[in-house]
Amino acid sequence: MKNRKIKLILVLSTVLLLLFTSLNVFTSFVKMKKTVEESMANQSLVAAESIASAIDKETYQNFLKNPVKNEYYWELTNYLVDAREKLGALVVYTLKIDNPKVSNIMIGGLPKELDDSYSIGVICTVPEKQVKRAFEGNTYATNVIEDPDHGSYLSVGVPIKDEVGKVMGYLGIDISVDTLNDIKRTVLKNNILLFIFNGVFILVVIGSFLLLQRWYQKEVAKEVGYTEDTYQAELKTLITSISSLRHDFTNHIQVLHGLLQLGESKQAQQYVSSLSKEVLAIESLKLNIDHPGLSILLQTKKLAAQNNHIDMNLTVSHDAFDKIKTTDLIIILSNLIDNAIEATIALPKDEREITISCKTNVTHYVFMITNTGPEIIDHEHIFKQGYSTKKAEQGKIRGQGLFIVKEVVNRYNGKFSIDSINELETIAIVEIPLK
Repeated sequence: MKNRKIKLILVLSTVLLLLFTSLNVFTSFVKMKKTVEESMANQSLVAAESIASAIDKETYQNFLKNPVKNEYYWELTNYLVDAREKLGALVVYTLKIDNPKVSNIMIGGLPKELDDSYSIGVICTVPEKQVKRAFEGNTYATNVIEDPDHGSYLSVGVPIKDEVGKVMGYLGIDISVDTLNDIKRTVLKNNILLFIFNGVFILVVIGSFLLLQRWYQKEVAKEVGYTEDTYQAELKTLITSISSLRHDFTNHIQVLHGLLQLGESKQAQQYVSSLSKEVLAIESLKLNIDHPGLSILLQTKKLAAQNNHIDMNLTVSHDAFDKIKTTDLIIILSNLIDNAIEATIALPKDEREITISCKTNVTHYVFMITNTGPEIIDHEHIFKQGYSTKKAEQGKIRGQGLFIVKEVVNRYNGKFSIDSINELETIAIVEIPLK
């Protein structure tokens, strides 16, 4: 179930990443198109202002006095047609705007062969929003207008002013969408490398994400593997101890039952008294340690030491040891204590001693395990994976403990040393920085 949830989260994260990056590329594309339209509109406004300023004001005033297709009309038409051809626009024309809602075309700017289809004063397609701006004396630029008769185009307009600055009308320019599309295609072509770069960047991000995901899963599996091995070993120790206690308890009951049946009550009392001492010894396993994981580990190891007739002394400071992960703390101490127990068992019972110290100073956690046992001779190889001084046993992998401890300590930028003080005593010291 947990793996399914993790996979679901990763899939959703990947989908969201693709969605947002695709949205980013699409937004960039739309913004670029909008920028092209705005740029074209601004250029057309500049051109319109130039054409409006150069128009013959007196001729236009004479036309407005009698708005018919007369000599003034054709003179202005020829000027607008010439301007349209030089500009490459769809049409250049003049408008009358005397209200904030609609505008009327006065001079259509069409050649004579097309002019018959046009009447002076016809309503223009400039939207009301732009008409209102013009009525207030401002320039305007529309978005793309979809006209069923003339196709799609963008329109701009600037005021035509007389010599004293009074607005006589408006000069409009329509730019065909085909012209806009040509510019957009040119811009897209010039920016194709940018889009390719964005696409490659997205693929790199997704690839990096997937690689990090796989690396994280491997690291988690590795850490879980270490922890699982450690706890399985501790669990086996507890099961063995419980089985031993159960077996011993059955024997004790049978002995007491036999003594009472024989009427040996005095011997039965003496036997019970000796059992009380063992109970007190078990009670002594209870440790006053603040760190729960460390408390359980040390109780388990103390029980294992007791079962192997090892005198184990513990000194643990009242500290949460929260600067190091519980799993890493268990890995370090479990491996070192197991090594100490194995080394100590080789000695006679009266020489078996282990001392464990877990303390905190100003800058470091200091974990120290001292045990009696054989002297360490080969210092250069003891931290190598697979190296062991112990005899090989079928089904048991040797030479992993110190290598694993070294790896964990290195992750915390700590120090790890192990050495023999004399021929019958070894000390392992781990220092973990608090920062």
